[in-house]
Amino acid sequence: MQESPMLDQPAQKTFASFAEFYPFYLAEHANDTSRRLHYMGSILVLVILGYALLTQSWSWLLVLPLAGYGFAWVGHFFFEKNKPATFKYPLYSFMGDWVMLRDALTGRIRF
Repeated sequence: MQESPMLDQPAQKTFASFAEFYPFYLAEHANDTSRRLHYMGSILVLVILGYALLTQSWSWLLVLPLAGYGFAWVGHFFFEKNKPATFKYPLYSFMGDWVMLRDALTGRIRF
């Protein structure tokens, strides 16, 4: 009898709260270049969002996921060498991006 390939997969960790998830998130972003690419993507999202709101050019909103996730995924695949947490924890990962940027801007973690 052949075993199911799913048995070979590691179990997905579950988190009871964002506070429990965030240390995992930071560990997945230990590489300085990867983290800085995340910051650049998040700041670019804010700039594009501001531009779209000020000019009422709503088509710019379509670029937001590409700007935010594009920089982050380059950081993960080429520098961090791991899979983005977004694939398993989309909401917590989205929140983590903004909390990590806030923590960098306030000096709580390395920029």
